[in-house]
Order: sequence, then structure tokens, then C-alpha cells
Amino acid sequence: MFAKMVLPRLGGAAAIWSVAMVFFQSALLLGYAYAHLLGRMLSPGLSALVHLGVLAIAATTLPIRIAHGFEAPPQGGLELWLLSLFAVSIGLPFVALAATAPLLQNWFAASGHPHAANPYLLYAASNLGSFAALMTYPFIVEPLSTLLTQIQVWSAGYFLLVLLIAVAAMMVARADKPSLSAAGPDTTTASKIVERTMWTVLAAIPAGLVVAVTAAISVDLAAAPFLWVLPLSLYLLTFVAIFRDRPWVAHERVLHLVPFAVVAAASTVARPYLGALLVMHLAGFFVLALACHGELYRRRPAPVRLTEFYLWTSFGGVIGGIFAGLIAPHTFSGVAEYPILVLAALLAMPGAFAGGTGRFLRRSGPGLVLAAAAAAIIWLRLRIPADAVLPIQIALISLAGAMMLLRRQPALFFGLAVLAFVIAKLDPLLSPIMQVRSFFGVHRVVEDPTGEVRLLMHGTTAHGAERVRNKDGTPVRGRPEPTTYYYFGGPIGDAIAAARVPQGRLARVAAVGLGTGSLACHRQDGEAWTFFEIDPNVARIARDPTLFRFLSECGPDMRIVLGDARLTLAASAERYDLIVLDAFSSDAIPVHLLTREAFAGYLSHLTEHGVIVLHISNQHMSLWGPAAAVGGAEGLLAFGKDQTPSDTTDDYLRTRAQVVVFARDEQDLGGLPAQPGWKRLDPNARTAWTDDYADILGAVLDRKFRH
Repeated sequence: MFAKMVLPRLGGAAAIWSVAMVFFQSALLLGYAYAHLLGRMLSPGLSALVHLGVLAIAATTLPIRIAHGFEAPPQGGLELWLLSLFAVSIGLPFVALAATAPLLQNWFAASGHPHAANPYLLYAASNLGSFAALMTYPFIVEPLSTLLTQIQVWSAGYFLLVLLIAVAAMMVARADKPSLSAAGPDTTTASKIVERTMWTVLAAIPAGLVVAVTAAISVDLAAAPFLWVLPLSLYLLTFVAIFRDRPWVAHERVLHLVPFAVVAAASTVARPYLGALLVMHLAGFFVLALACHGELYRRRPAPVRLTEFYLWTSFGGVIGGIFAGLIAPHTFSGVAEYPILVLAALLAMPGAFAGGTGRFLRRSGPGLVLAAAAAAIIWLRLRIPADAVLPIQIALISLAGAMMLLRRQPALFFGLAVLAFVIAKLDPLLSPIMQVRSFFGVHRVVEDPTGEVRLLMHGTTAHGAERVRNKDGTPVRGRPEPTTYYYFGGPIGDAIAAARVPQGRLARVAAVGLGTGSLACHRQDGEAWTFFEIDPNVARIARDPTLFRFLSECGPDMRIVLGDARLTLAASAERYDLIVLDAFSSDAIPVHLLTREAFAGYLSHLTEHGVIVLHISNQHMSLWGPAAAVGGAEGLLAFGKDQTPSDTTDDYLRTRAQVVVFARDEQDLGGLPAQPGWKRLDPNARTAWTDDYADILGAVLDRKFRH
């Protein structure tokens, strides 16, 4: 809920979710440390009274809201800014809530109840509650209620929880039981250093994987919030499945499934069709998380050390989250943390180092050497011929088969797993030119197998393409022609041309979203165009004439304003004859750019006869209804066109485009509504989205069933 409140500040980037995960894991550690201290220092009755006071103090910060001073993000240090925003806004109530679960288990363990010998069952119950809440949010809570209603209901729920804990506190105080440390000695004989290290490692790997898998899904599929909840939901579900006397799946059986999970994870790098890709990501992650948490539960201590156990596991969660959410994006140009954590899970499995480290290295050596050779090919960026596609696929399938046969030999399996990940990374279809990663995602500049077309990729989505070589291999000279969605004669080009008709020329144009800069070549002499782009890496790529020439040839003097367009456009002192909204986060359009509040901001910077052009092409949501509704709510007419180019000889150069144009008066569209394919959109077909309400699920279902 709070991440949804923050999304508009940073363009809906998937990294917001990753940083939020890091914050919640860190706050969980603080809560568990506080619970551990209470459990060690005070009797259950007194600790219950102290905790009740902390919950009451935290209640004074409700209802939750974005703290004052965080209205606009800085240009740099976004992760630190976000962590500070979360800490100041919701830190105290969440830490208090985080401490509640281990404290209740601690009180229960000291209560003398017949089932008090295994209080870890309550941990499964608490995670089941978290899982239920998380899964109902995108499918029930969000579509049926506004954000304000959600906040009010959540606050009421918090106060109800405080009352229930007050009842529990009175029961504990009346029982007057001693603390667990006083009630029974610690009889463990194992090395506490080794034990705590394994708790930390086994908790860190799944916690890092949930962030890494989310990033991989955002790159391979879409940066869509309704997809981000899936890995976290499965992560919580593993605790429910494992932390119980009779686990849903026997731990030994889960360990037998680990090789299959690794094969699935390695195969995702080869990018099969999207549905299978999502299943492979999630299934592989679920099995590995089950295996790690199963080992964690198997190594659990006696109830006397319950709060210490949770303290170290939460510490592991923080380490995993920091690695995958904060360190990896600044260290790797791709989502390298994903295979690293999968391989770490293999090393953490029982028997991985049976026979000693030396034997492990000798057995895994051949696979590691071959992996190093394949990595050198990637590092040198050697062009792989198109006819190598089949051999590489066969090699990967063969490796997968070998890995299955050798699953009982951990060292050999590990070496082959490393090799499989590296070979899968060899992409013979798209030759890499460069790859960069920022807070806003992974961008790759690649060339197609012919070497004639260069593309800017964000995940699996092309955000622009340019023909750089002719059929005979000679470089293309002169002014580049807009491609993909932006070709002359396409809906976007026609809408821009139509906006000029009533005004003669466009004095000022604002383009939200830069990509490769293709739109720059739609400018005519005397027009002042300004691009609003959130990602500095995209701006650097578009400005580099050795990568793409749209800006250098068509608009070397065009201004690029960095930052979220809703904020930077609102801060602009200019008024524009045309505003083109072409902002995408992977394949998804940031929701906060399609709300009534956003359009009210656009209209305040639109001239009297100005036009808004909205590009809504994407694979996952149908936005015709929300777009028409928000236009109608703001007093605008909306016309849309869905065009598939007749010339599909080269899929990279001309692609299907879905476009909506808005105007205060039909005359401002210069006859565009009468052109073939353009249709008046019904503003009453859907409810207009606002910053307080957006039905993402409805748009997804419309795309699936009304396409």
C-alpha cells in the first residue's frame, strides 16, 4: 500500500519495490532485535506491557502518509532517499508490528500451553496472514477501494490489533511466568558461530532471490506491480509450508527437486515464450526458497533461543536484500545477482562440500573452466553467427540433461550449473553493443542478426530502432527515418501532423519519454521541442551519435529535462501546443501518468488549442477505457487508433501502434477524426483513474478478454 503511494514520485520503477523490500527487511531486523532484548531482559508479563506502550506511541503517527519534505526526489542517491522516506513515514509503526510476531511466540512458549514446545507454528500462521493480505491486495483491495479508504481501514485494523495485544498482555501478566532464559537452560552443543552463520546464510539467499527474481521478471516480462507481488507471495508461502510439524512437502523431496529448479532458472536466460518464462522463474525460485527455509527450520534451536533465531534470520534477510536491492544494481550491468544467488543456494545445500573443499574444486573444475571461456566470449562481445542458434540451444539442453544425471554429485552439478548459466547468456539473435543498468532498469543496445538494425531494449521491449547499415553492409548516411511505432504514416506521426493543421506550426512541443530519440525527426523547422526523461542512462544513449543518430541529426539543440515528467513538466514555465506522452517502464506505462491529477497538470501547460498524444501500446494492459475516461473527466474529447503496418517485412522497423489523441475541441485535431481507423472513444466505458484509485487488474483483464 505504501509502495503504491510512493510509485508516482519515481515513475513507477521496479526498483522502488526492491528498495521497499530492503527497508522492510531492515525494519524487521530492528523489530526482532527489540523483541530479543525484551525477551532476554524482562519477564513475559512486563515485556507485554512495555510492547503495548511502544504500539501506542507508534499509533500517534497514523494514518500513514508520505512525510513532509519528500515531495520531489533528488537527481542522485535515489535509493538512500527512498529508504529515508520509508523510515520517516512508516518506520515506527512497522518496527512495532515486526516485533509483535516473535514476542507473541515468546510469550506462548513460556505460557505452559500443551503446544508451547513448538511455538514456530505461530510463525507459519503469521506468514499465512501476510500471504493472504498480499494476494488479496492487487485482486480485491486495489480494484474495489481507493487509497484513502485503504489507509483508513488499515489504521482501524492497527487499533484493533493493539486491543487484541492488550488482552494477550493481561493474560501473560496474570500468568506471571518467568522469561524463557530463566525457565530453561540452553542445552545446545553445536558451535554457535557456525550455527548463526548458517541461519544467516540460509535466510539471506531466499531474501536476495525474491528481489532478484522480481528484477528478472521486470526485465524479461514487464515492470508491472501486479507481477511484483508474485515472488514475495511465494516467499511468504514457503514459511507457511515449512514451519510446521508436518510440512506440506517433505524436506528430502524438496532437495531432490533442487536440480530441476536450477535448470529452470538457467533456462530463463534463454527467454522462452512469456508464459513459460514466468512459470520457470517462479517455480525455480519457489523450490530453492523451500529448500533453504527447510534447512533453516531443520536447524532451528530450542524455544529458549527463539528470539535469537529470528534475530539472525532477519539479519540474513537484510544482507540478502541489500545485496540484491542496493549493491547489485550499482555493480552489475545486468541482473547477475539472480544466477549468483541460485548458485549460492546450491552451495548451501547439505552435502555440497562432502569430502572437503579441495575435492569440491577438483570435481567442479572442468565446468568452471568452460564457463570462464564462455564468459570471455561475452566479455569480448564477439559476434555469434545466426546459424549458431541451434547448436547453443542443443548445448544448453544437453547440459540440463547432464545436470539432472549428476544431481547426486554436488561438485560436478555446481560446475555444470555455472556453465549452463554462462552459455544461456550467449544470445546469438542480438549482438550486444552495450548494456547499462540504473535505478530504472536494464537497457541494452543491440543489433539484429543481419547487423543492419540497432535497437534499444528495456527487458524484452524495444524502445526504438534505427537502420544503421544498408543491405550491402555500407553505413546509412543522412537524416535517419523514424522507425518502430514512430514511422511516418503511423498513428503517432499522423497525430503530430494533424496537430499542426489548425495552428500552422507547433511553437513548443513537450515529449514525455525519450527512448532513442526517434520522435525528434518529426520536428519541423522553427519548432522548439523539449524531451522529459526520467533515466539519465537513456539520455546518454540517445545523445551518443555512435549509438543512435536521431537526436544528433534531427535535434542536436533539443533540450532534455531529467526527472519524473509529472514533476518536471509541472515545474516548467512553458505552455505547449503539443504534449506527446510516450513514457514506458519496460513494457508498462507508469500509472501515475494516466490519472486525472496528471492530466490536470498537462492541461495547465497546454495552449488553448493544444493537443495531447498518448501512446498506449503494450502487451499486458488495455488502456483504451482508462484513457478515454480520464480525458472525459477532464473535459477532453478522445480519439484512438490501433494500426498494424501493412509492410511487415522488417518487424523491427515498423510495429503495431495504439494511440489516443485528446483535444478540447474536435477542430483542434485538424480533420484527424475523419481519417480511416480513428474512432471516438467512449469516456463512460471505464472509471477514470486517479492518484487515489487505479484498477490495474481491470486493464489486464480487458487486454486478455477484450483484445
